[in-house]
Amino acid sequence: MVWRVGLIIPSSNRMVEQEMVGFFPKDVVPHVTRLRMTGGNRKSLDELLPEVEAACAALADAKCDAIAFHCTANSMSEGSGGEERLLAALSRAGAPQALTTSTAITQALRALHATSVALVTPYDQKVTDHEAHFLEHQGFTVPFSKGWALAGSDAYCATPPQVWLERMLETRDAQADAVFLSCANVQGIKIVDEVEGALGVPMITSNQAVIFEALRLIGWRGEQRPPGRVFETLA
Repeated sequence: MVWRVGLIIPSSNRMVEQEMVGFFPKDVVPHVTRLRMTGGNRKSLDELLPEVEAACAALADAKCDAIAFHCTANSMSEGSGGEERLLAALSRAGAPQALTTSTAITQALRALHATSVALVTPYDQKVTDHEAHFLEHQGFTVPFSKGWALAGSDAYCATPPQVWLERMLETRDAQADAVFLSCANVQGIKIVDEVEGALGVPMITSNQAVIFEALRLIGWRGEQRPPGRVFETLA
């Protein structure tokens, strides 16, 4: 059996195809479409929703079993209410199973039974604080929250995994139950096993969490699992 997962991503994203899609199991095929929704193309959620529905409908034409709105900052931008509106738009447009990046992150942390999370982002501190507040609203404490204020998508993509490894290890003293590297446009999945080994707690990334939640929603079970303790929860 072959499953299909649709991903709606920002037009500026270069890491989904470069890094993320290679970690899907062989029997799960990712399909990607883009929207102009970040940087100078940022829109309000009201403006964005019709475009999300159109993109989702196109992925539904490809018989995707689950469809994700995959942009961390945008999916958290209007809190849980905004997340619910995005999920409703995906469902209206024909997604058999709908998820957003923020849905996926929340579900991954809950699957790990985490109550506290250390947050690292490439964003400025204002956006990072907003993400921390979102996580707190979902019931998690955030004892560590740091944004590295990188200069947009080019800088996000250019930062090598080793740099993120060093930055994730800086969360050690927070003694959180889990650590989270935010943003779908950074190279993070490759360092998950090393971070988990060094810190002794689970690590999630935006891209990894979306893979996890998509697999959970479609009921995938198999041996070829991506990096991270969270995939051990798929019984």
